[in-house]
Amino acid sequence: MTRILLLSAILLMLVSCRKKTEYEEFAAVPEAWNNRNLVHFNVNITDTVTPQNVYISVRHSGKYEFSNLYLFVTAQSPDGNVRRDTVEMILANEHGKWQGKGAASVFTFYYPYKSHIRFPVPGIYRFTIEQAMWIRDLKNISHMGLMIEKADKAN
Repeated sequence: MTRILLLSAILLMLVSCRKKTEYEEFAAVPEAWNNRNLVHFNVNITDTVTPQNVYISVRHSGKYEFSNLYLFVTAQSPDGNVRRDTVEMILANEHGKWQGKGAASVFTFYYPYKSHIRFPVPGIYRFTIEQAMWIRDLKNISHMGLMIEKADKAN
């Protein structure tokens, strides 16, 4: 009985300490991903008061040939404002160790795209991700993702 209570208390603490994920989705990319294969995420934002963190995520195999990944990320707000950024995700450290969390030979890495932002208007925000590497067909990337979570109040 003591073990069950202790385990329950630990689980409760872990769950209560987690940040509140508002949105998370992954989309598959083609086996040979080129810049014509855009990945789109449509996110319904209703909270314009609470600061949010936005992450771009990637799932790749251990056979990915590069230590980084360049992307063009476009965000369009419901009122038509568009912002386009070039993002470099560093997927491996200088020793070749993958930065993301892995299971078997698949790794998932979360890149902090925007921190502690407030969305200016409610509605559908469209995020588009385009691979921007120097090779035409990028291999060993399986999914791209987008995650939005409530930011810590301390920031």
